[in-house]
Amino acid sequence: MFARIASLFGRSPDPREAVRPLYDAVVAEARAPHWYAAGQVPDTIDGRFEMVAGLLSLVLLRLERVPETKRESAWLAEVFVTDMDGQLRQIGIGDVVVGKHIGKMMAALGGRLRAYRNALEGRIGLDDVLIRNVWRGERPSDAALEHVANQLRRWSDALAALPTEDIVAARLPASVPERTSA
Repeated sequence: MFARIASLFGRSPDPREAVRPLYDAVVAEARAPHWYAAGQVPDTIDGRFEMVAGLLSLVLLRLERVPETKRESAWLAEVFVTDMDGQLRQIGIGDVVVGKHIGKMMAALGGRLRAYRNALEGRIGLDDVLIRNVWRGERPSDAALEHVANQLRRWSDALAALPTEDIVAARLPASVPERTSA
């Protein structure tokens, strides 16, 4: 209905909105408490960014295997940029430097894509990628590192098993932390 109203005023709906539910699902997964509790991911702006960028990277890597989703992948990256722009403005970053920050975030996302691709293909160690990015070079406890690495691997494997249509429709797997015996 809103698309019809927008068309009356000569504006077409934003095609990126088609992947907004997918982006929102990635963000919801990145905010799952287990990453920050069992995984000891710093509950900071940087830590939350790393979880969004890491999980978004896994989704983008999965979508890149299907050439027909090139458009959706591009839109997903654009929604990420729009969200990061809004987040920066919300925390008080001014117009003058927002662009510079967004450029750094896009470069960071590109770096995460390469790093996660290389790690998942066995060319580099996932633990090394996580220590460098999530914990900024400071090794966390072995249990925390194992938790995050195992959850990311499981999530990536679950994405690989899902039909592409499910992913684009934001029907993503939820990470389910391993139960530890008490």
